[in-house]
Amino acid sequence: MGSATTQALATSVTALGAATVDLDTARELFAAARAVAGSTALSGALADPAAAPETRAALVARVFGALSPVTRSLLTTAIAERWSSQGELIDGIEELAIRAAAKADQADLEGELFRVSRIVAENPELELALGSRLGDGAAKGTLMQTLLGGRTSEVTTLVVTSLVQQPRGRRVRGILGRAIRIVAAQRGRTVATVTSAAPLTAAQTERLATALSRSYGGEVTISTVVDPSVVGGVRVQIADDVIDGSIASRLADARQQLAG
Repeated sequence: MGSATTQALATSVTALGAATVDLDTARELFAAARAVAGSTALSGALADPAAAPETRAALVARVFGALSPVTRSLLTTAIAERWSSQGELIDGIEELAIRAAAKADQADLEGELFRVSRIVAENPELELALGSRLGDGAAKGTLMQTLLGGRTSEVTTLVVTSLVQQPRGRRVRGILGRAIRIVAAQRGRTVATVTSAAPLTAAQTERLATALSRSYGGEVTISTVVDPSVVGGVRVQIADDVIDGSIASRLADARQQLAG
């Protein structure tokens, strides 16, 4: 992420924090992100650093005039900033949509998104179909809505069906993982992915979350993955940090030392 984008995103997130939003706001922001991503001319004009902010704001009003005043205001704030690239502008609008959804509905969005990501991970053909550059985006959204079939909250269904409509060359698991991190950040938390050979008990999960929260200086939520190949112990990943206490890791280290 470029330095210009970092500042632009911070300003946009601050504006979102001061706004009163609902799920319709998130829905409109997702639609705006798709519209900008779907038109090279539009994304180029909105991200053009040579164009005056007033010119870009006028373009927002003209293209997105049918959206709610809150959504238009958020888009105008975002477009007035300087973004490092067209792609990062689109990512920024998409992040605003995810944050708006997290702010509007306090359902367990992180947990449900993680469970959806595991469903995708366990179905390679589904992930391939969703991530393909071919196929209609709206059809992909409808497919996920059918698969979820009311098993997730309204906000989770909105986020998932919106994100899969325009993967832009990204893997679906990566898209969902990014969304989980954004939701956690919006709610002032950090997400730890914990992989173990067997399911953790509620007490173990709570103790681990408490220990990680102390280490990282803030609330940490746990997303668990069961993988028998780790043999024993746990593997914890928080952003780029990996704490690998699994027996499989120790065995691999021992094999490497013997071979070396």
